[in-house]
Amino acid sequence: MNSIRQAFLIAAHNFRRWYKNPRIVIVFALNIILCFLLSDKTIHFAMQYHTITQILEPFVWMFGDATSILLFSLLLVLLFVDMPFITAGTPYYLVRTTRRVWLSGQLLYIVLATLIYTTFSLVVSMLLCAPNSFLGNQWSETAALLGYTQAGKMLVLPASIKTMEMSLPYAVTLDIFILVGLYTLLLMSIMLATNIRGGKFWGVGAIFLFSLYGLLLNPEFFGKLFQLPDNLWYRVNVAVGWASPLNQATFYMHNFGYDLLPQLWISWLIFVLLIIVCSLFALRAIKNYSFTFSGTD
Repeated sequence: MNSIRQAFLIAAHNFRRWYKNPRIVIVFALNIILCFLLSDKTIHFAMQYHTITQILEPFVWMFGDATSILLFSLLLVLLFVDMPFITAGTPYYLVRTTRRVWLSGQLLYIVLATLIYTTFSLVVSMLLCAPNSFLGNQWSETAALLGYTQAGKMLVLPASIKTMEMSLPYAVTLDIFILVGLYTLLLMSIMLATNIRGGKFWGVGAIFLFSLYGLLLNPEFFGKLFQLPDNLWYRVNVAVGWASPLNQATFYMHNFGYDLLPQLWISWLIFVLLIIVCSLFALRAIKNYSFTFSGTD
């Protein structure tokens, strides 16, 4: 119990560094801008056709494709660029506890900060559409137009018909929140483990390569690159749906009862297992980590 208490104290110490920290302000300001850019099409579409939106729909459409999820998660790298968070208070905590407990506090901080960051995005998206929205748990006329009419297809918004037919806004929002949050946590776990093992340069490089792998591994890219016939598109779609973590973080790239794509719980389980593996790797590597305290704040 004392170790758990110490881990929470270490995480709290990191949160105290947010006070009047310009980098934190920049990260959340950029998050607001990103939310505005990703939800602007939906809001403008509703205004143009004089329809209203369900208050959670902008968040749902914001993360309807892999590119948006990638931009959202990479922005969080700015928040954690100084992993493993060595400060002037680190020697004190290392004397009072073990390296593993100290790193457990850092991992707890990453989880809580990611949760705050994702929740902040949800709140911002709701505030952006609040003047022209309702709270009921049903899809709006705007969603129907986006999903079922030519106007929505021309707008190139990821308003998947599968999304609307398989569930309701509140359930979809929760599913997307978990998927995006776990994918972002996986990126940060990879970055932390690589930073401890090889340094910050390799940590950023690992995130870049992992993100590039997920971005390139999509059906459209392979279809256009290899000029695949129509009868192979489905097989490619299923293959990359399983092979790419970025695609597994995308809601509509899942099995809802009539295809071979991974089910939501399988993607959640895969993300959790990968996060645990990265965390165990970081806990193992911290034993030989060389701490440098000069120049810390």
